[in-house]
Amino acid sequence: MKVAILGCGHVGLELGRQLESNGHHVIGVRRSEAGLEQIEDAGFEAIRADVTDRESLAAIPDVEAIVFSASSGGRGAEAAREVYVEGLRTAVDAFGERDEPPERLVYTSSTGVYGDHDGDWVDEETPLEPTTEKTEVLAEAERVALEQPPEHGFEGTVARYAGLYGPDRYRLERYLEGPVTEGYLNMVHRDDAAGSVRFLLEEEVGRNEVVVVVDDEPVDRWTFADWLAEQAGVDVPPKRTTDERLADDELSEAARRRLLTSKRCSNDRLRDLGYEFRYPTFREGYRDALESYTT
Repeated sequence: MKVAILGCGHVGLELGRQLESNGHHVIGVRRSEAGLEQIEDAGFEAIRADVTDRESLAAIPDVEAIVFSASSGGRGAEAAREVYVEGLRTAVDAFGERDEPPERLVYTSSTGVYGDHDGDWVDEETPLEPTTEKTEVLAEAERVALEQPPEHGFEGTVARYAGLYGPDRYRLERYLEGPVTEGYLNMVHRDDAAGSVRFLLEEEVGRNEVVVVVDDEPVDRWTFADWLAEQAGVDVPPKRTTDERLADDELSEAARRRLLTSKRCSNDRLRDLGYEFRYPTFREGYRDALESYTT
């Protein structure tokens, strides 16, 4: 299988490594020279292109699958729309109108599209209630990913990621030093975020579907922080309630809305499809980080 990863960043690099090790031909696509160097260091082909520039996408050869994981660089809603909605439309049209279009698209989204469910469980059937302009953009991009590929004769899949962690993103100090605000964490290790997309492609499952990508155990932040402290051999961090955090006058509106969205994400669908997690919970996923911290 030949796969193009558009926006081959943190997860895309790991996805490329996994696919290459399984005998596939991977093309990583980035805009910057530094990004291209990262792809080459990871051991697969790098091509410079920009999803918002249709002409640049012509440099990418025909592929069987495209994975859209481009980033807006943490900027606001308008920048997000330019990449996630307009960039996705551009990429789907550019590849779909070729003589040999791809067979499928996987678009990587976020569980932020759910909004607040007061700590209840959510899954692929739960109606979306995005609470910020940016998560509204992500919800719109999901619709594009499912509705536009069939216009060109191929199929779309949405991989809806929970909070990513892993190498360079463990954020141990945040939880060990505190203060830690209450609420649920829905997480997935980078290797499983990549592994789930590899699995969807290799097993040819999840077509025309949304699949939530999250580990087995959403966990309360206070419980998680205390477990980390115990494992690291340090005092448990200070805690604060949601109301105490919301009382901070300097809290941004986006952060305020995130604090008011509580949910637990289910991975039953991904498990039912047959995916086996390398790191099924935070306990396995944080082992390497804790070993480095304590040595």
